[in-house]
Amino acid sequence: MTALANRVAIVSGGARGIGLAIVEDLVANGAAVVIVDPGVSISGEPEKPEIAQEVAARLPRTAAVCGDIAETAVAHAAVVLAQERFGALDIVVNNAAIIRDAFIFKSDAGAWDAVIRTNLTGAQRLLAAATPPMRDQAKAGRAPGSIVNIVSTAGIYGNFGQGAYGAAKAGLIGLTRVVAHDLARSGIRCNAVAPFAATRVTESIQPANAAQAAYKQKALQIPARYVARLVSFLASDAAAKISGQLFGARGRELFVFSQPRPAQRVLQTPEALDLSSLEPYFAELVTDLEAFSGDPIL
Repeated sequence: MTALANRVAIVSGGARGIGLAIVEDLVANGAAVVIVDPGVSISGEPEKPEIAQEVAARLPRTAAVCGDIAETAVAHAAVVLAQERFGALDIVVNNAAIIRDAFIFKSDAGAWDAVIRTNLTGAQRLLAAATPPMRDQAKAGRAPGSIVNIVSTAGIYGNFGQGAYGAAKAGLIGLTRVVAHDLARSGIRCNAVAPFAATRVTESIQPANAAQAAYKQKALQIPARYVARLVSFLASDAAAKISGQLFGARGRELFVFSQPRPAQRVLQTPEALDLSSLEPYFAELVTDLEAFSGDPIL
C-alpha cells in the first residue's frame, strides 16, 4: 500500500486508541509519522509519559515527541522533527483529547479549562505551527497536504454532562471550516471526522438510559481501523478535491453530516413574533448516544 508514499504526517494523541490506529494505517500506506503524545490518562492525568517513544520504536519511519500538544514549544518541536527527520510535512491529524464530564450545574472551572486546552487549543497550536511550512511546500511545487480533525458527535448532538467535551469538539468543527477557507488557495484541505469505535472515551461512558447503554455496548465492538482507513483516504491524493466536510465512520458505514444552514425563515412584524411556522424544522433534542444506538455494520 503506497497511497501515501513519501508523505509525512504528525498525529497528536497518536500512541493509543484511534490515534494509534491512524498512525499504523498511515505507516501501512507508506507515510512517515511523528507521534505527539504526553502519555496521560483519559482525564489528562500523568500515566505513561514514554508511550509515544515505545510506539515509535516498534513502527518503521516513525518518530516521537513526548509532550503536551497545547504547548506551543511542543507543537513547533513536532513540526521541526518532521522536517528534519523526514524532509517535509504533508499531513496533520488532530486527535488528542481528554474528557472530564459533569453536569453544567456541577461543573468545575479547572476541568473545563483542561478539556478545552487539550481538545481545542492543542489543535490550534499544532495548526499554527504546521501550516506555514505546508503552505511554503505547496508554493514550491510539492503536492498540497491534508489536515484531518477528529471531532465527535457530542459536538453535534450534545450529550448529558459533556459541556466541556462537546463544546471543544463543536469548536473543532468550526475551526475545520475556517482552516479549510484559509488554506483553499494553497490547495491544502481540511476535513473533520467523527469516529465511532472502541476507545477509552467509549469505555468511560456512563449511560443515562437504555438507548445509551445499547450505544456503549455496540460501540465497544467497533475496531478503530475503520476510522483510520477514512483518515488515510482523506490524507491521500484521492481526496484532493474534498475540503471543509464533516464525516463519520461507524464500522463500514461512512457518513457525511449536514452542516448548519438556514432551513426556513419567518418575518417578524411590529405586532408579534410568531415561530409556529418554524416548528416543523426544529431539531429533536436527542443525544448522540441515542441517535446512534442501532447495530453497527462491521
